[in-house]
Amino acid sequence: MSDTPRVSCVFVCHDGQGRVLLARRSAGARDEPGTWDSGAGALEFGESFADAVTREVGEEYGATTLDLRMAGVRNVIRPASHWVALVFWVRVDPAVVVNGEPHKFDELGWFRPDALPAPAHSQLAATLELVLAG
Repeated sequence: MSDTPRVSCVFVCHDGQGRVLLARRSAGARDEPGTWDSGAGALEFGESFADAVTREVGEEYGATTLDLRMAGVRNVIRPASHWVALVFWVRVDPAVVVNGEPHKFDELGWFRPDALPAPAHSQLAATLELVLAG
């Protein structure tokens, strides 16, 4: 465990029609394999928040951000990590979305917030609550 908090740009991609994009984490994921989660990535040195989200959306989903809005900040303290999570609501074109990181994700899917797949990642409910509140 690192004793220094890290910064993560968490993003929930949506299609502008009420559906959110989630990925099922594979055995190669950092934590909680088999669970469904939104996207995220660490902020790199010198990178703006918007640039980090845009880069990560491209890496994970092969998509371009069409609209990006910061939804809020979460302090995520877990047994082996501490992240300051900057949470974003990002619209993408579902027609171009692909699994850009098959070593981390088994499957991608579009879901309505009232019909989410299970099991969910331990942080997903709090993330969705933040983005859907705005």
